[in-house]
Amino acid sequence: MTDPDTFDAYRGDILDFAAEPAAGDDAVRFRPDGWLLVRGQRVAGVLDADAEPDPRWRRHDWRGHLLLPGFVDTHVHAPQLDVIASYGTELLDWLQRHTFPAEARWADPAHARRSARRFVRELLAHGTTCAMVFPTVHRPGVDALFEAAVELDMALLGGRVLMDRNCPDALRDDALAAERESVELIERWHGRGRCGYALTPRFAATSSAAQLELCGALLRAYDGLHLQTHLAENRAEVDWIRALFPESRSYLDVYDRAGLLGPRSVFAHAIWLDADDRARLAASGSAVAFSPSSNLFLGSGLFDWAQTAAAGVPVAIASDVGAGTSLCQLRSAADAYKVLALQGQRLDAWRALYAITRGAARTLRRDDVGHFELGAWADFCVWSWSADTLQRHRVELARSLHERVFAWLMLADSRNLAAVHVAGRRVPLDADFTAAGAPGAA
Repeated sequence: MTDPDTFDAYRGDILDFAAEPAAGDDAVRFRPDGWLLVRGQRVAGVLDADAEPDPRWRRHDWRGHLLLPGFVDTHVHAPQLDVIASYGTELLDWLQRHTFPAEARWADPAHARRSARRFVRELLAHGTTCAMVFPTVHRPGVDALFEAAVELDMALLGGRVLMDRNCPDALRDDALAAERESVELIERWHGRGRCGYALTPRFAATSSAAQLELCGALLRAYDGLHLQTHLAENRAEVDWIRALFPESRSYLDVYDRAGLLGPRSVFAHAIWLDADDRARLAASGSAVAFSPSSNLFLGSGLFDWAQTAAAGVPVAIASDVGAGTSLCQLRSAADAYKVLALQGQRLDAWRALYAITRGAARTLRRDDVGHFELGAWADFCVWSWSADTLQRHRVELARSLHERVFAWLMLADSRNLAAVHVAGRRVPLDADFTAAGAPGAA
């Protein structure tokens, strides 16, 4: 844990957002060659280049680099690193052939522990410092995931995946055990360190109505719980849900009847919705995790951000992995631009970066990350403006700040990442998180 009496000043090009950016407003805060002040674990202020910190501040010179808040990933699967970039067909077949076998291996506690630590390390190595995570149905893996986050003072949300039907026997819940273990995990991890518990029914097809209703009851029983699940990702999936729940008006209505919508609920994908669904999401305060890389890779469909945002639904960009092809949220944002372009929509650099920093944090009700305001957690990354000659050539030709940042956003990746800080502490990017403890642990 970082000493609360340390004073560190980081010099570089500092970028964050005061609010959701819109054309012509002043939400974009860019301080070229400024100073990010960090006292202990928290942001203590930002100074312009001509206002140097006093001598008590230890200085770190990152001139010529971009300082951004750590990325926030609102939908990502920890066990799917084993199947990233796997050849397949559409969603339902891909789950059977690749995802479920990978998740079944988490029944081995040693494998789950190694995999959870590898996953956390990879998040950080790609610039993500806060995430909402799907582990598996296995309790040791959930414990291992939270343990790794607590050791690093990392903000992480997650919870035991719930599946009581339409899945392999190795992943099927026992109803009583699932309820008991969920309660035990909530009471152990929710609010511990910077962690929060998210009830995690995988999707309506793999949960009975009774299990979904259990999730609704737990949401009402515990203050501040989150909920994460999948929604309307694929047309065949939507048809399947209609057959499984004929009494429901729509896929979303299945969750609504169980009491799962609300301001701490995040629904991944949400491609195949109608206007009534979007209006209900907005009215409930629920958010959508747009996973463009995954949607493209599996051919699931094109998410309509314009209609979703117009309805008043908060949208964040997510990696999904493994159907997504990178944990780097820069790559997720670049794919989001392409998905929208195919629909005649445009995603500028400011909205894209907001949707993987402050905007994503707000969908998780984490208003103390994703920005550099006084008192925010000092979760931030240092990025090189260029990692190769092509990037350097393009960035140097930019005629405006937006053109420069947009070109960087489209071309950069984890090679550009120079340093990661979590709660004020620099995390070694080459650290072995598969060992018994966090970096530097005895």
